[in-house]
Amino acid sequence: MTAQLSSGTAACPGCLAAPAEPARSIPEDVQIALSLPGIHCSACIATVERELNAHPGVENARVNLTLKRAMIKATPETRAVDLIPVLEKAGFEAHELDPGALSATQTDKAGRDLLMRLAVAGFASMNVMLLSVSVWSGATDATRDMFHWISAAIALPAIAFSAQPFFANAWSALRVRRLNMDVPIVLAILLALVTSLWETALSGEHAYFDAALTLTFFLLAGRYLDYRTRAAARSAAEELTALEVPRAIRLVDGVENEIAVADLKVGDLILVRPGGRMPVDGEIVSGQSELDRSLLTGETVPVFAEIGQLVSAGEVNLTGPLTLRATAVGEDTSLHRMADLVAIAESGRSRYTSLADKAAKLYAPGVHILSALSFLGWYIYSGDIRTALNIAAAVLIITCPCALGLAVPAVTTAASGRLFRKGMLIKHATALERLSEADTVVFDKTGTLTSGAPELVNLGDHSRAKVEVALALAEASAHPLSVALAKAAREAGIKPANVRGVVEVPGYGTEGEYRGQRVRLGRAAWVGAEQGSETSAWLAIGDHAPLAFRFSDALRPGAAEAVDALRAAGKHVVLMSGDSQGAVRALAEKMGITDWIAEALPQDKAHRIQDLSDKGHHVLMVGDGLNDTAALAAAHVSISPASALDAARVASDIVLLGNDLSPIADACDTAVKATKRIRENFRIATVYNVIAVPLAVIGLATPLIAALAMSTSSITVSLNALRLR
Repeated sequence: MTAQLSSGTAACPGCLAAPAEPARSIPEDVQIALSLPGIHCSACIATVERELNAHPGVENARVNLTLKRAMIKATPETRAVDLIPVLEKAGFEAHELDPGALSATQTDKAGRDLLMRLAVAGFASMNVMLLSVSVWSGATDATRDMFHWISAAIALPAIAFSAQPFFANAWSALRVRRLNMDVPIVLAILLALVTSLWETALSGEHAYFDAALTLTFFLLAGRYLDYRTRAAARSAAEELTALEVPRAIRLVDGVENEIAVADLKVGDLILVRPGGRMPVDGEIVSGQSELDRSLLTGETVPVFAEIGQLVSAGEVNLTGPLTLRATAVGEDTSLHRMADLVAIAESGRSRYTSLADKAAKLYAPGVHILSALSFLGWYIYSGDIRTALNIAAAVLIITCPCALGLAVPAVTTAASGRLFRKGMLIKHATALERLSEADTVVFDKTGTLTSGAPELVNLGDHSRAKVEVALALAEASAHPLSVALAKAAREAGIKPANVRGVVEVPGYGTEGEYRGQRVRLGRAAWVGAEQGSETSAWLAIGDHAPLAFRFSDALRPGAAEAVDALRAAGKHVVLMSGDSQGAVRALAEKMGITDWIAEALPQDKAHRIQDLSDKGHHVLMVGDGLNDTAALAAAHVSISPASALDAARVASDIVLLGNDLSPIADACDTAVKATKRIRENFRIATVYNVIAVPLAVIGLATPLIAALAMSTSSITVSLNALRLR
């Protein structure tokens, strides 16, 4: 009910930057899924699981910190609407998700698979190296052949298992008649193995099984480093779809029936109780209440809702029951259209070409041509196919893109570690490269630059007696302004007056009787006051002039510092919000931001981002709400706070783990330095190739020497990356 307040409230003292835990597997018989955008640490997990498991009807509740989600196994009669108030009392915002629409709760199989292949390649490589030492020490004839065959017995199955990702990617590229970085890698490994088997079968002196395994190990190390910089690959569009309410109460001849939302049709009458989310777009035909539109528009204050007003799927009904007639259901709802908008934006951003991809486009064909020319030249010159194959293999290995493969992930991992210690989690592999290019920063207002929770600012303007009356009325309401008033009064040591017969009038406020006089706390028009430009709750006592309790949305820690630092770095700062003109103008003036937009709908934000991009700007979007999701996905790079809704957090490239916004400017600076290191690594790899390739071409480097030289270049690249730490 008080979604705006909960997201801005620290549920526990441990809610600071904490490492994301590995995804935990979820039982298949889960019946209820809840999104928990406010959890940050293990203490939060323990509290949520304890509260849920203590509730009657809950058989098992498990919380995943990475996905900010609770998965609950419960009795058939237990519903999400019964559990959400339990969590809100504990200080956690909660939203129901559709378990059937969620696809990202499986364990991290890809990461474990890469790590297993890396371990096998490393173990096999060490064993073959030990056997090679014996050969280098002077083993001859039968003894040397025996060691070579043992090496083959270890290397062949190890490479068949460990190098599968390279073989699969190379085959996928060749099937569509194109080259990628994995094609020369596979050719180098195969040539080293074929040459070694041929030498062994002919009782030759040289075999290069150790080179093939070492090559595989270093390449897998680069692939695993790259993987670790990526978050779980989930679609923000899927998360938005999961936010759609899975069930609704349909009224047929006045009888309530709970049915699946998929079974609703345009024209159906739907009952939405206080605290419930709108399952469809519709028109109110009965009742009056207030709506929390913060997830869709970012507005901090609930809006009055009455007969004839249009509502959108995803809005929260706060105070009174509403009956609406469905005007759009399923894929036609505004929430689902937003999911489509996000999916389009995500597909556009995925076309970004990284520095590594650009290098691969030029590098792969060159390696093949050089190796083929070396083979032909030596075969024509010597007439010995074994010599020609050896040199071709050495050229492929020594030019193998291991250093290039490590150039990006090694830097990204070092930079990600540095930023994580400052409270930022890098989710996407190319996020740092894109962040370094950002020249325009667009901030959302509510929940991003501000805390998103109303805060009473003029408690001291009123006498204690009148505040006591206001407190008595406020405590009878779950309205966000009433909750904020009650909290401030209680913290000041004030106790409620003895107001009798307090009742809540949905959509207006609360009223009662105090010393023979009617007292009201609520909307300006209801108590006979004239509403100003500020967010206020009004108190009327009898015939006395109404009093205004004014509220503001407090700045997040570090917001002013972040904006100042970004401007000092030469970036253009824009404020874009769905909030009212007055509220956005006031914040823009306070922050010194000259370019601002108010009352922006989700599609307006996405279009504005696209317009900036079309003009050649690289936009960094910082937002937290559902209304920011499409803009986050459309931006060149994006950041969201950890307190953001699931869909917004998934759509972003970087997650801000703490409440302080000041690390954003430092992240931009680190991204520029990281990109500089990546370019340095490419130069190191190029210089290495310029020196090493001629040695291999003229026959001065065997495949084994080539593998050792390749390893040295990889270590050099990794050490250069560590300078970022």
